Amino acid sequence: MHSFLKSIGFTGCNTNQVESELLNEVVRLATRRSMISLYSDNDIQFAEFSLDFSKDIGITVRGQMDEADNFHIDHYFPYLRPRNVTSNEEIFISKRSDSDSYAVLCDDMRVGVSLIYYLQNAVDYLKNANRDAGSFLLPSKLSGLAAEGVILLPTLRSKKDIDSSSVEICKRVKMLSDAKNGNQEAIDKLTIQEIDAYAEVGKRVKTEDIFSIVDTSFAPYGVESEVYKVLGVILSVEERVNRVTQERLYVMELYCNHLVFDICINERDLMGEPTVGRRFRGVIWMQGAVAFEK
Repeated sequence: MHSFLKSIGFTGCNTNQVESELLNEVVRLATRRSMISLYSDNDIQFAEFSLDFSKDIGITVRGQMDEADNFHIDHYFPYLRPRNVTSNEEIFISKRSDSDSYAVLCDDMRVGVSLIYYLQNAVDYLKNANRDAGSFLLPSKLSGLAAEGVILLPTLRSKKDIDSSSVEICKRVKMLSDAKNGNQEAIDKLTIQEIDAYAEVGKRVKTEDIFSIVDTSFAPYGVESEVYKVLGVILSVEERVNRVTQERLYVMELYCNHLVFDICINERDLMGEPTVGRRFRGVIWMQGAVAFEK
């Protein structure tokens, strides 16, 4: 069973038989089908079948279609289709060793860590004539599925603080880019900033809660490269319902480490009432689509 299947409303899908019936329904009733021939000397095709169970929320099944039009499932994944472009930075795409799926490394300086996400539109990538180029400068649209989460109150920040933060991040991104290119002065400045920040947080945490100091955060979680623990400000909230199980879902647009992306979480796995301005803290599986055609 996929560990994030419950995030889109399939909490009761806990046996192999139920899982198999669900995947067969996706293949049979799929509203989006994509295929591409992997080898020129035979009729075997790589195929994707996707079915929505709520608006922009569903399951994609991947596998191979043989010469007799029989579909053989390789793997599947639940998804939340992203709405907006999150990053325009350079990306690197690589095939995973365990299945016909792909991971994307996005080199976005704003995050603070190497951002790796699961590629939703693999067929679009395989159809891309320049897929052997290694790296691409294309927009990334990101979304996440949350296994668990809690709602926190916002930090007390004035408009001046927010404007100042925007200016600082622009300066920091420029320094990170310079440091990446070997600029020693930028490396020294970043080192001093990290030392000062560590000292400031160490001093304040003695009398303040850490979540009143840190407004947003984005950090790898566990051994899975695409899973993160995030703390982000809620920009919008929508309630949706899985049409099969009738489980309620929340789709939230988050502002996190100067990135904006959507997440989906089952109401059962969320503690607190999500409203605009409050913060979400939880574990998410990051996925997304690359805009190969602008």
